[in-house]
Amino acid sequence: MEVKLWNDKRERDMYENFAELYAIIRATEKLEKAYIRDIISPSEYESECQKLITHFKTLASTLKDTIPNIERFADTYKMDCPAAINRLVVSGVPATVEHRAAAATSSTTSAAIVAECVQNFITAMDSLKLNMVAVDQVHPLLSDLSASLNKLTILPPDFEGKTKMRDWISRLSKMGAADELTEQQARQLHFDLESSYNSFMAALPNSGT
Repeated sequence: MEVKLWNDKRERDMYENFAELYAIIRATEKLEKAYIRDIISPSEYESECQKLITHFKTLASTLKDTIPNIERFADTYKMDCPAAINRLVVSGVPATVEHRAAAATSSTTSAAIVAECVQNFITAMDSLKLNMVAVDQVHPLLSDLSASLNKLTILPPDFEGKTKMRDWISRLSKMGAADELTEQQARQLHFDLESSYNSFMAALPNSGT
């Protein structure tokens, strides 16, 4: 005896779409696991993943009234495909694309902080050359430099520039705003800034290339 799952063409189309959605989620889960285990190359993964995402978006749009919640659909049919749900529903792009975007953002952010550090080093050294040696002139410059150095994650906590700037800021904090550095102090600070700047440039990745 033949059992019909549908009563008309509309119902048949709906069940066929359900089956296709089920297949896409299953295929995406397998693809994600294959990529994580290095079974397929990143280029193969990206090409196949993009196809699945495109098909999923088209089908999900078609079924939005019937299946408003994809996670609930997966739960209903006990699919247990967390990687696929994350890729199709949450992310919407292949993992390789996500990684490239994250790397580009990180690189851009680091470059901006490096530029900020360089500018703060130069400003502080130039100010001393112009005989701007009052505490209320020097302290803000060293504070800005210290803050920018601390934002750069590639530098270790005990980096020379960080420790020396902390020492100088602590020393200046004990002085009055109108107090001025002696000639010897100004010379030593300039030397420490120059030494720290050279160490900073040497610590950057691919420096000198």
